Amino acid sequence: MNLVLNVNGKACEVRADAETPLLYALRNDLGLVGTRYGCGLGQCGSCTVIIDGKAVQSCDVPLSAVVGKQISTVEALGTAATLHPLQRAFIAEQAAQCGYCTSGILMAAKALLDVNTDPTDAEIRAALERNLCRCGTHSRILRAIKRAAKELRGKG
Repeated sequence: MNLVLNVNGKACEVRADAETPLLYALRNDLGLVGTRYGCGLGQCGSCTVIIDGKAVQSCDVPLSAVVGKQISTVEALGTAATLHPLQRAFIAEQAAQCGYCTSGILMAAKALLDVNTDPTDAEIRAALERNLCRCGTHSRILRAIKRAAKELRGKG
């Protein structure tokens, strides 16, 4: 079946079963490998993307549920020449160790900062509660998100 998805502002046609997880279409059909396969159960957050403004684990969302919706992946966050404030902050705070979880955390953080550029620590933790980092860089991740929030508020 041919399905048209709106990914990173572009209409993308995917030939797949309607029940195929969005993660598989992003990685295998569209070549957007920044979205990572982690657990396959929607529990680790490595596959987090933004769908219509909300952070969602793409491994347990069927393609049929996202047709007609706006999907953003980490590839749309910034470029090497123009990093997003979150990317700059993660570099400055050395918030990534192995980096496997980073794209999912960046997308969850972006969804939060898109609606709240002055989040509390509790709000940041709540936004990231479905994202696991086994390397233990949580405090650096929190600092990076606060740094990016400050920049987005124009105080950076």
